[in-house]
Amino acid sequence: MFIAMLAGSATFILTLLAIPAFIRFYHRARITGQQMHEDVLQHQAKAGTPTMGGTVFLTASVLASFVFALLSKQLTGSLLMILFILVLYGLVGFLDDFLKVFRKINEGLNPKQKLLFQLIGGIIFYLFYDQHGAGDMLNVFGFPLHLGYLYIFFVLFWLVGFSNAVNLTDGIDGLASISVVISLAAYGVIALEQKRFDILIVILSMIGGLLGFFVFNHKPAKVFMGDVGSLALGGMLAAISISLHQEWTLLLIGLVYVLETSSVMLQVTYFKYTKKKYGEGRRIFRMTPFHHHLELGGLSGNGPKWSEWKVDFFLWGLGLVMSLLTLAILYL
Repeated sequence: MFIAMLAGSATFILTLLAIPAFIRFYHRARITGQQMHEDVLQHQAKAGTPTMGGTVFLTASVLASFVFALLSKQLTGSLLMILFILVLYGLVGFLDDFLKVFRKINEGLNPKQKLLFQLIGGIIFYLFYDQHGAGDMLNVFGFPLHLGYLYIFFVLFWLVGFSNAVNLTDGIDGLASISVVISLAAYGVIALEQKRFDILIVILSMIGGLLGFFVFNHKPAKVFMGDVGSLALGGMLAAISISLHQEWTLLLIGLVYVLETSSVMLQVTYFKYTKKKYGEGRRIFRMTPFHHHLELGGLSGNGPKWSEWKVDFFLWGLGLVMSLLTLAILYL
C-alpha cells in the first residue's frame, strides 16, 4: 500500500512539473492544437488549445508503475499486461492525434485502422492472460460463467468498447480525467480487498497522474488529453476489471461511459430508422455524446443550458454514486 502511494505521489509531481513545459513547447512550436467540431458552437473559443497532454501523464504513470513495482517485487504478469494495454492503446491514440495535429489529416486514423490496432492489443492481452492460467471464467454479476475459447470475444469487446467509450466521454473540460479517477478509486478499493498490490500500484500511479493533469485540464482547460490519453484510460479500466475478475462491475462503475456511448448509438440508430421510414431523420437527444445534450438543455433537453461545471459535477456525481453502490454490493 505504501509503495503504491509513493508511485501515485511520484506520478502526480512528475505530471504537475511536466505539463507546463509541454504547453510551452506547443506554443513555441506554434502547433495548431485542438480543433473543435463545428456543431459545438459553445466550444469554438477552445480551438487551438494544446492537445495530446495524455502523453505526459501516461508516460509518467507507466514509468512510475514499472519502477515501483520492480523495487517492491510486484512486477507481475497482470501489472505488465495492464501497462501493455496502456502503452499500445496510448500509441494508437498518439498516432491518431499526430495525424490530426501535425499532418492536418482531420480524420486521423480511420475507424478500421484504429479498430485493427485495438483488436491486436486485445488478442495479445488474452493470449498472455490465458497462458498464465487466468481461466475462461466471466464474472456475471457474481455468478461464474465459463466461456472456454469464446472468452476471447468478450475480452476484445470489453477492451475496445470501453476504450472508445472513455474517448467519447472526453468532450468537455475535466470530465474524463476526474470520471476515470473516481472509477480507478473504486477499483483501488477492490484491489486492496483482494490484496492485489501489484494492480494497486498502477491504479494509484494513474490517479496521481490524472490529478496532476486536472490542475491544467479543468475549465478553462489549458490542455486536453487527446486520444492518446482517453483511449489508453478506457483500455486500462477494462483490463483492470478483467485482471481482478470483476468484469461486471465496470457496467456500474463505468456507467457514465456506458451512458455516453449508448446515447451516440441510440441517436444514430433512431436517426437512420426515422429517415428511412419518414424520409426525415429525427433525434432523441439534442446532441451526442450525452454531455453535449446536457449542455444544450439539461436532462430534458428543453430546459436552460447547463454550464460545463454543472455537467461535470452531475456526471462525476453519477459516477461516484454508482462506484459506491458497486462497493456496497460487493462488501456490505
